[in-house]
Amino acid sequence: MTQRALDSFGEQPDPGLPTPPPAPPGGLSTAEVAERVARGEVNDVPVRSSRSVTEIVGANVLTRFNLIIGVLWVIMLFVAPIQDSLFGFVIIANTGIGIVQEWRAKKTLDSLAVIGEAKPTVRRDGVSGEVSVSGIVLGDLVELGPGDKVVVDGVVAEADSLEIDESLLTGEADPVIKRPGDPVMSGSFVVAGGGAFTATKVGREAYAAQLAEEASRFTLVQSELRSGISTILKYVTWMMVPTAIGLIISQLVVKDNNFKDSVARTVGGIVPMIPEGLVLLTSVAFAIGVIRLGRKQCLVQELPAIEGLARVDIVCLDKTGTLTEGGMDVTEVRPLNGSDEAYVHRVLGAIGASDPRPNASLQAIIDAYPPNGEAWGVTQAMPFSSARKYSGAEFTEDNGDASAWLLGAPDVLLPPDDPALTETTHLNEQGLRVLLLARVPGGLDAPDAATGARPAALVVLEQRLRPDAGETLAYFADQNVAAKVISGDNAVSVGAVAQKLGMPGAEHTLDARRLPADRDDMATAIERNAVFGRVTPQQKRDMVAALQSRGHTVAMTGDGVNDVLALKDADIGVSMGSGSEATRAVAQIVLLNNSFATLPSVVAEGRRVIGNITRVATLFLTKTVYSVLLAILVVCFQVEYPFLPRHLTLLSTLTIGVPAFFLALAPNTERAQPHFVRRVMRYAVPSGVIAAAATFTTYLVARHHYAGTGALDAETSAATLTLFLVSMWVLAIIARPYTWWRVALVATMGLGFLIVLAVPWLQDFFALKLVGTTMPWAAVGIAAVAAAVLEMTWRLVGRRFPT
Repeated sequence: MTQRALDSFGEQPDPGLPTPPPAPPGGLSTAEVAERVARGEVNDVPVRSSRSVTEIVGANVLTRFNLIIGVLWVIMLFVAPIQDSLFGFVIIANTGIGIVQEWRAKKTLDSLAVIGEAKPTVRRDGVSGEVSVSGIVLGDLVELGPGDKVVVDGVVAEADSLEIDESLLTGEADPVIKRPGDPVMSGSFVVAGGGAFTATKVGREAYAAQLAEEASRFTLVQSELRSGISTILKYVTWMMVPTAIGLIISQLVVKDNNFKDSVARTVGGIVPMIPEGLVLLTSVAFAIGVIRLGRKQCLVQELPAIEGLARVDIVCLDKTGTLTEGGMDVTEVRPLNGSDEAYVHRVLGAIGASDPRPNASLQAIIDAYPPNGEAWGVTQAMPFSSARKYSGAEFTEDNGDASAWLLGAPDVLLPPDDPALTETTHLNEQGLRVLLLARVPGGLDAPDAATGARPAALVVLEQRLRPDAGETLAYFADQNVAAKVISGDNAVSVGAVAQKLGMPGAEHTLDARRLPADRDDMATAIERNAVFGRVTPQQKRDMVAALQSRGHTVAMTGDGVNDVLALKDADIGVSMGSGSEATRAVAQIVLLNNSFATLPSVVAEGRRVIGNITRVATLFLTKTVYSVLLAILVVCFQVEYPFLPRHLTLLSTLTIGVPAFFLALAPNTERAQPHFVRRVMRYAVPSGVIAAAATFTTYLVARHHYAGTGALDAETSAATLTLFLVSMWVLAIIARPYTWWRVALVATMGLGFLIVLAVPWLQDFFALKLVGTTMPWAAVGIAAVAAAVLEMTWRLVGRRFPT
């Protein structure tokens, strides 16, 4: 991907395509924009946040199993009564439900994607304004500031200490300093400074933009759940094909039965082998999860992100914008070393005026000390960088004197023994943020501009805590998800904020500059501590990797440009809607309401989906196992297949289809566990074996008990009773722990079967009629023994094969 993007960017323009001249300082005129739109020179690359309606219909209709069932359904329509073709109508209904639910999810996602779409600032007719990404035309002058994503390819026209991170395209972590004339690539983002560039490639010509958008749009990518189900379906197909062939030969060739009846019983043996509703329920559960989260203004850019967050055991939080609100207030300025307070205020006002795109800290200073009097001339500006932890500016003051100033972290700008640090520590312990204003003897061009810095004042800022952050941290603690606060601020200050919010372990703080370089040692230090300060963007990325190396599933939240690398590498990246364009582009989940309190809803939705799908998958695969075994036993014993399609349609509806739908959408707070296939099959295989053995035993006993006309129908009814009771016991086990509605669900399914046995016209419709009393009670007895064996087997499996 990276090399293709770079190769594409390096290609010479097609001679047939116009190459725009450098944009004038005021940008294009309205007339020029209209002219380019008319020529089609517009950034019209279609961006979709979800699959199209055609793709949704195709994905739900054109499946391997739908094809198999469709062929069998057509056959049954010609050779058997309509009640033996009910399974086909069920599949049509299932497919329709899947299409409708995913279409609803698509509408939700598309509407949220519009809300969260980046709005680059473009200069036209000398006026700057926001336009949609698709509204940019060839030659537009696009402005850039910290956190902005480069949305099309271009050439730098203006640069003010502009630093761009191209790591998402090139893999190079170090920001690249850009000057006028340098190229910029779509998909990169600004980490410091500002400027503007002329768009030289738009639409499909900006190939790197297509790659970046493809990486960040909603996708149905692989997940453990989906890949696990695919693996199961692959094995089911392998088992089903030879078994079905054997069954066909047995029923049509070996047994000299009525042709139509043999065909019906053959189809009755093949259809239940297919776990047709499992894929449907997975899609429906995910789609409903997306819709539920969408109502809470949560944009899920990648569907498996719901699943991933359910598996998270460590969540890394950025303090600013997550635990605290974006804004700050200056509470105090403490002059140092005899500095004049009025002069310090004037310097702070001048520094604020020197940065056209101030961060939250500098904005608080601007609000408290707006420039007064004649503005000082700015000879050089150094924008804030998360890596160096300070910003700076050089001025020509009113009297003509030159001065250079830095504003940043005291513990970075000052030596360890400076007395000002003691005062800073006391303030940090109160949860206050402290910046140091220092004058530097040399210019800002020096390799280490902070060397020799003379402290002039401490600027004390108070951060606004999010009112819902404490409850969210408590939720994670209750759910056994470890929270780690990772911030670029002072560790003591961050720890004090975390303690105010009641975060467990907030007293265990660590300055990231003392983190060991070795990955294993770093992971140990991270596991032992909860709050980390003075973390650089690269360290955030390293910390995520260290935790992942220990087998942790890591979620990372953030809203600033310094969080992008860590968000990209984390298992789940969560961005605030008000965050930078770059963070929103790489995150799998965007909280459009900027509320950290939405995260518990996302976790709960993921756990509901994963936990419930694991439950219902056991139901579906138990049916597959016993269907395959019954077919094998029929072939081996050379007897008629005991069931018609109508019998198994009834059983599947009452013991799997209806209950699975309710169980799949029920609340579930268990943390998702790995090894989906193993977790499902360890119960489905023994359950299916026991159900098949009990059912076939009843069938053989009934064959010896009944004789004469109608014997096969009586044998089928007895076998159906046993299979229903055993399947109901499997359902009763899976429905645990019981709640009133789960008990009511199981009881209702049992009542439904009794009604079929009791109502004459339903007996005729489903060809079910228990004959005599001896064999029906024998069927019940065999089912009771099987239920007892099921209980013992499930407990044994739980102890012998824990997950």
